[in-house]
Amino acid sequence: MTCEIKMMRRFLSLLGFFIYVSMAFAPNAIASGEAVEIVLSRSQHKLMVKKNGQTLRSYKVALGSGGSTSKLREGDYKTPSGQYRITNVRESDKFHLFIQLNYPNMADATKALRSNVISRKQYRDILDAHVYGLQPPQNTALGGAIGIHGIGLETNEKIQIHQNIDWTRGCIALRNQEIEELSQLISKGTPVSIVD
Repeated sequence: MTCEIKMMRRFLSLLGFFIYVSMAFAPNAIASGEAVEIVLSRSQHKLMVKKNGQTLRSYKVALGSGGSTSKLREGDYKTPSGQYRITNVRESDKFHLFIQLNYPNMADATKALRSNVISRKQYRDILDAHVYGLQPPQNTALGGAIGIHGIGLETNEKIQIHQNIDWTRGCIALRNQEIEELSQLISKGTPVSIVD
């Protein structure tokens, strides 16, 4: 019986050691402790994962096919600019993984209200969502479903398109292996700064 107990203790010690080592070198270790942030430079087509001002990872991205100015309304195929947060990470049949942002933010809503793109009620609904930490309405004239995603089934043609042109409807696209890695570094609430 004591031999079995010694073997069990040795097994548990080794198991604990392997768990410790795997946690220490896993990508999630970057996200532990102080939080990371995502900074996207639209002009450079570069998404950076930063911690304490230091860039930990950097990815080349494809953006919205609607041009280099900021998103104004649904269907313009432009990538927004501003301060957002991650609200959800989910699998996607079309894009492999989808990391949803809390678009539209209050700056988007204020600009849209002043331009008569959305109603006062829609503005209040967006405000309420941000106050209570909910996903803002996705069915206004501002559009919705803006996030960071993969490219789905990776074919040579899709990879060539992804590497050479902006092809999304306003989202930020990475290769599938990159979106997998990114999903391990972030969590719900991670700040995302989209700058020109």
